[in-house]
Amino acid sequence: MPKIAIIGTTTWGITLGVVLAHKGLDVRLWARTEQEATELKNAGPTLTLPPNIGFPSHLSITSSLSESLADIEAVILAVPSQTMRHNTKLVAGYLKPSTVVISAAKGLEISSNKRMSHVIAEEIDPRFRSNICALSGPNLSREILQNLPAASVVAAWDEAIARKAQRILTTSNFCVYTNTDIIGVELGGALKNIIALGAGIADGLGYGDNAKAAFMTRGITEMTALGVALGATPLTFSGLAGLGDLIATCASQLSRNHYVGVELTKGRSLEEITASMTAVAEGTSTTIAAWNLAQQMGLEMPITERIYQVLYKGVDPHQAAVELMAAEARNELTGRKWKLFSFLRH
Repeated sequence: MPKIAIIGTTTWGITLGVVLAHKGLDVRLWARTEQEATELKNAGPTLTLPPNIGFPSHLSITSSLSESLADIEAVILAVPSQTMRHNTKLVAGYLKPSTVVISAAKGLEISSNKRMSHVIAEEIDPRFRSNICALSGPNLSREILQNLPAASVVAAWDEAIARKAQRILTTSNFCVYTNTDIIGVELGGALKNIIALGAGIADGLGYGDNAKAAFMTRGITEMTALGVALGATPLTFSGLAGLGDLIATCASQLSRNHYVGVELTKGRSLEEITASMTAVAEGTSTTIAAWNLAQQMGLEMPITERIYQVLYKGVDPHQAAVELMAAEARNELTGRKWKLFSFLRH
């Protein structure tokens, strides 16, 4: 029986653990402390999972890294993006040449503006870097736990590694595709959270479906522009990690980032909103990193700019929305330092 370690008792980490254990894999879920492990064992998944969802017999919970990482085929890092570096350092010494390392986080590191696979690569043995993968897609945990059909994509520079991760992650109701554009897959999963914040603001302001559809479309164009500037393949953003994840996160009431956007229109501060949440809305930190990248590259990213101003400069959400709508309209695929046209010519 293949052995899989999951680092992180986040909702997504627990979800993947439950799904893979139901598949018949030997899953070890690592908790940060013995107290956390004991509480999760005693309380069961009802703390974070829907009613009537239990822990399968093949899923064990431990606070021992050596126990969770012994003789594993793969390790899944399902932790908030801002703790990815710390958690990778903890895991690094246990990795072997055959261990597949899968990032399940959707964010950028604020201090460096780097993608999660880049962060992981800096903290593990250089010999193992080709084993790094990124999992992303329209994957709302509650629906997956209810055994509703879903699809995702796992990306790695090495197609063979991506296929290995695909075999581990795919279940009867969770279809996982492969991709070798790890830059695009990671950026799609991270940047869409910024757009989801804006979609929540649009819904909170009652702007309607026409405006929201226009906003989402402009959002994915902006995501693609940054992605191409950083070396991604443009078509990746029309796939599961781009458009697919964008639709799910902007439209669903289960989306944490959408929720934050809605709450901002009620006059609540970002600090108040996030303090009341039990899970992380990655878009709030990703906005900072994406804004930093845009500034460094001289790249035009009007949506990211406005969301940044709302989150961190005290700009009223309604004012930011009015400014976006009032912006001078040009060809929809142009922007300062955008390289989309060069792609279309070929």
